[in-house]
Amino acid sequence: MAGDDVADTLASMGSRLRAAREHRGSTLTGVSCATGISPSTLSRIETSRRKPTLEVVLQLAKEYGLSLDELAGTAPAPAAEPRASALQRFGDDKAVLPLTRYVGGLHAHKHVLPPVQEPPARPRQVSHDGWEWLCVLYGRLWLALGDQDLVLSAGDVAEFDTRNPHGVANAGPGGPVEYLIMFGPQGERLRPRTPPAPATGPR
Repeated sequence: MAGDDVADTLASMGSRLRAAREHRGSTLTGVSCATGISPSTLSRIETSRRKPTLEVVLQLAKEYGLSLDELAGTAPAPAAEPRASALQRFGDDKAVLPLTRYVGGLHAHKHVLPPVQEPPARPRQVSHDGWEWLCVLYGRLWLALGDQDLVLSAGDVAEFDTRNPHGVANAGPGGPVEYLIMFGPQGERLRPRTPPAPATGPR
């Protein structure tokens, strides 16, 4: 693997580690107690502010029940799902496609939640440093944000401070949900820019 490939792999591993932890319903504190890795180190790795060492990767792979190939994004796709080969799957609950592969700054991911046949339970909530912008592409997404419950449809956008407890689920029943996430690990936010309205003269 070339140097650039190694850097890209390490940069994109944080989002997979975060998705794997959230899939298990674990907190940073809980993983820290199980592995001996400090919560601050885990947070910095998940938000790509720190590159994980091999020792840390091995510990987390064991804790989450994942192979190194799955964490590195090099696991072969199942033969029955050739078009989903780019998505990194975490159990039967979520698939994540990292869209940015650099360290620091805003990060983008595409998430896919599978269909559900029955109304889901309220999403499990987590909190961590950062700011998140979420846009639904397809389906209906349940966003539990603190004490609020929002159902977002295709085209709906939400943004929030991720220090507030938050969680998502397929609002179902029906088809899958696809949505984009832009995440600023240090509170970076999107800056909407629109051209000024053209001046209008007297009529």
